Amino acid sequence: MKQGNVRESALNVLLKIEQQQAYSHLLLNETIKKSNLNKKDIPLLTELVYGTIQRQKTIDFYLQPFSKRPLNKLEKWVLILLRLTLYQIIYLDRIPEHAAVHEAVQIAKKRGHQGIAGMVNGVLRSILRNELPDIDKIDDPLKRIAIKTSHPVWLIKRWSNQYGIQATEKIATANLTYPIHTVRVNPLKSNVAEVISALEKEGVIGHPSNNIQESIMIETGSIASTDPFKNGWITIQDEGSMLVSYALAPEKNERILDACAAPGGKSTHIAEKMENTGEIVSLDIHKHKVGLIQQQANRLDLNNIEAMALDARKAQDQFKDESFDKILVDAPCSGLGVIQRKPDLKWSKKEEDIGRLAHIQRDILSAVWPLLKKGGRLVYSTCTVDLDENNHVISEFVHEREDATFDESLKERIPTVFQNIKNSNDGMLQLFPGENGTDGFFISAVMKK
Repeated sequence: MKQGNVRESALNVLLKIEQQQAYSHLLLNETIKKSNLNKKDIPLLTELVYGTIQRQKTIDFYLQPFSKRPLNKLEKWVLILLRLTLYQIIYLDRIPEHAAVHEAVQIAKKRGHQGIAGMVNGVLRSILRNELPDIDKIDDPLKRIAIKTSHPVWLIKRWSNQYGIQATEKIATANLTYPIHTVRVNPLKSNVAEVISALEKEGVIGHPSNNIQESIMIETGSIASTDPFKNGWITIQDEGSMLVSYALAPEKNERILDACAAPGGKSTHIAEKMENTGEIVSLDIHKHKVGLIQQQANRLDLNNIEAMALDARKAQDQFKDESFDKILVDAPCSGLGVIQRKPDLKWSKKEEDIGRLAHIQRDILSAVWPLLKKGGRLVYSTCTVDLDENNHVISEFVHEREDATFDESLKERIPTVFQNIKNSNDGMLQLFPGENGTDGFFISAVMKK
């Protein structure tokens, strides 16, 4: 299969993401399944799609001086083709520059006409002949960071107000690095050594994590098609997400509510920690996502999970007060802690989304709190780094209730390596991308007096 087809596939995926606001990882998986791409070409396709999205703002900064028209006046597919090709020229050493330009011109001829192909050729060859504009010459420090790290200016300003400019640049720079891939071993079926050995036979290389005892760091290879995954020995999960079950500390035969559970990674981790005893009620507002929870439970041979389609804000209509020993609210959020994995999030999210989501988060907490037994524990978590969705939501919640108090023993329950991270208070833990090998993740624990 010619590499040109890889670039055309990448262009089609990027165009759909832009036009349909579709999720990159879902579209990419669908494209890989439907296309006739050679297996060897799939890593390049993935690199081209994620890399072009991840570096979009920086690429546009480099591109604009060489285009006679404003970039937003170009046909969308032409702009994306230029971005895609410039990504290869600047960031990929293994692809010859002239080969990348040649392929772009061929795609432009096929998709458009000779005039567009000539324009694409002219812009790209002009870039090859000249120096790129210097980002460091931008006077405004926030704009400079936004362009250098390819983030929206509003997001850089927001993080700078919350954490300071140095921490913001660190977060944004970490978002450009490759995420660490980890899997969680199901101790009811296997162990770390056995899984590593089985994966190696299928060309997947991993090693035991130094952070979490049931975690394996994956160096190379695709997990989902392996026998250990199909047979329920492992679950693909970030270590920040694994910490949630440690914070909750479920015990055998308890009754636990996972209020926003899809696709089921945390519910199944809780179930494994409970050794398949007791009951976990796993809710999700979307009926089709409830099926994903059940699929995960079935794959792992866990039968203590009951998955239900229900809006967590209406949980009191379904369950009696004080009927759960522990409750997890892994709340719907902006997802701004997982930009490493889902770079399209930084372009699709708007600042006003954060206030809207914080309102939903508060409503969910208020709705499920009466269902928790006295002396019970509620864990509130998100995969974002924004204070308005994290500290502010849970602090306000605890402050408003006489029967709620932060659980100061949270740190004692999580693995040692995470106990002394600087971004934590009593009962709260903030993980930033790039610091501990995890996504950006927030975890807090509250006790009912």
